[in-house]
Amino acid sequence: MTAVNSVIFYYQKKLYFSTSVVLSMKRLLLIALLLCLTSCDYFNKKKIDSETIVEEELKSINWNDVDEYPAFSICDSSENKKVCFEDVLRNRLNTNLSKQNIVVSEDVNDTVLLKIHIDNKGKFSIKDIIYSDLTKSQIPELDSLLRHSLDSLPKIYPAIKRGQQVATEFNLPVLIN
Repeated sequence: MTAVNSVIFYYQKKLYFSTSVVLSMKRLLLIALLLCLTSCDYFNKKKIDSETIVEEELKSINWNDVDEYPAFSICDSSENKKVCFEDVLRNRLNTNLSKQNIVVSEDVNDTVLLKIHIDNKGKFSIKDIIYSDLTKSQIPELDSLLRHSLDSLPKIYPAIKRGQQVATEFNLPVLIN
């Protein structure tokens, strides 16, 4: 019986060993399968189209600040084009207004604020003119005089932002006295 017992023991040991190997292999296969299923997300690449990139870039740009201000051709050689541009506008206003015979009953000392818009093609326009009620009552035609003074401006080169021509708006104070 000892020989039979040893044969049975041998087969039981072999059966136990093969069962544990199969269980170990099943566990290893299950772990490998879980790793494969969860790692699929790492291989998915998010595709971004060019429109999305452009939209994100446009959101990040500070449009209130430009690289180059609008300019007249006579301001090309100037160090500070913004100051030159504003000086040309003020000189044009002063020249045209000084030619006018404006009669007032009271002294007028006011700062008139011109809200100027220049589109991306260089087209000049006055959006608004802000001044006090006293100035309006003393010089009712001031609005049309200011607009007429700036009707025939030389060619304006629009503002530049990141190499692109952009529209700009700014305020130009004009002293009336």
